[in-house]
Amino acid sequence: MAGPAASAPGAAEAPASRVFLVEDDDIVRKGSAQALSLAGMEVRSFADAETAIEMLAYERPDVIVSDVRLPRASGIDLLHEVQQRDRELPVILVTGHGDVGMAVQAIRDGAYDFIEKPFSSDRLSETVRRAVERRLLREENRRLRERLPEGELPLLGLSPAMQDLRRQMATVGPAAVDVLVHGETGAGKEVVARCLHQLSGRRGPFVALNCAALPESILESEIFGHEPGAFTGASRRRVGRIEYANAGTLFLDEIESMPLPVQMRFLRVLQERQIERLGSNTAVAVDCRVIAATKEDLRKLADTGSFRADLFYRLAVVSLHIPPLRQRPGDVPLLMAHFIQESAHRLGTPAPVWTDADMLRWCQHGWPGNVRELRNVAERFSLGLGDGLGAGEGAAAGSLSARVEAFERTLIREAMAATQSNVAEAADLLQIPRKTLYDKLQRIGEPRRPGPVR
Repeated sequence: MAGPAASAPGAAEAPASRVFLVEDDDIVRKGSAQALSLAGMEVRSFADAETAIEMLAYERPDVIVSDVRLPRASGIDLLHEVQQRDRELPVILVTGHGDVGMAVQAIRDGAYDFIEKPFSSDRLSETVRRAVERRLLREENRRLRERLPEGELPLLGLSPAMQDLRRQMATVGPAAVDVLVHGETGAGKEVVARCLHQLSGRRGPFVALNCAALPESILESEIFGHEPGAFTGASRRRVGRIEYANAGTLFLDEIESMPLPVQMRFLRVLQERQIERLGSNTAVAVDCRVIAATKEDLRKLADTGSFRADLFYRLAVVSLHIPPLRQRPGDVPLLMAHFIQESAHRLGTPAPVWTDADMLRWCQHGWPGNVRELRNVAERFSLGLGDGLGAGEGAAAGSLSARVEAFERTLIREAMAATQSNVAEAADLLQIPRKTLYDKLQRIGEPRRPGPVR
């Protein structure tokens, strides 16, 4: 069984962010480098784009900050060169007042953001910090996808809660710790468990068991195994799920349904990392990671005596929460499009076309069955059977235009929350021009990150 990983004294801290700073003005270059250094970043300064491009062959920074106007190759030339080498490397352009139009076009071409002169030290360091955070998030997501088996469902969603869940999984996945996953029915608890198993690098199997699906007498044998003659009908030895998951991962769904006597025996296995099959006195060493899942509040159940408190604390070394779909309506279009395309591919038919009214209805539906229910609706829709939700089910009261406007506000606020109110990133997520997003933000009164200091 995987135990808690102790932190070694004096463990190394995360390395400082590395910044390439390209600026031909000596005073501005030195001042910007000092501001970034004081913000805890490693800065390598260049007076021209050519030297910075040459250095990219030997060193890859986390972010590049470059003036647009440089002696020979411009900051725009540098941006295009960086995109050929690494499209995920963020480039921040520094512009004069007359270069703003050029910088806006550069953002459309792939630049992360621009800062207009004169700017404050805080504005510079904050913009760089957010660019680094986005790069790290994309790297974590890519590593997560690369380590998942082919065809495994990624954890789709742009909402802050889903981004945070993916970050936690990328960190926890390789760690030798047991995990408690909390989520409503249909939220994807087994998907999370399978992802964690793949990220762990364990060579053994992924073994799943629903604790609510079997009566206590059979559940105990299923988990621990038994010897011949252990009980009536036990004619031969049976290897239990724990033993079968050796060197792999044991996933116990609906752990809250495990009877108290079985909980006590399972706790002992977690503590001693060995089992005794029913009817045996011989201990068998086991090494498997346990991922338990529940839709209940185990802490409350432990407080009332319905669940063993010591088992709860043993399981909850790390707790992951899957947000219900109704709390992240901005993720519905992405999920629906994915499942409709997946269903059409499996059926060998063209993906059906949905209307704006269809998508509005889906986004306003409450989704009590979460992603599982959404997937079933997508399947029905791909088969040409409609979605089964009813034309008005789950829809808010009011005219169509009012409901469309309400949904638009929801999507904008989701995007702004996901990017910590960074308008450039939010516009990229929503796939609209930044000026359009500024106008919409002003109309709905949504706060945004301050612009450059004038």
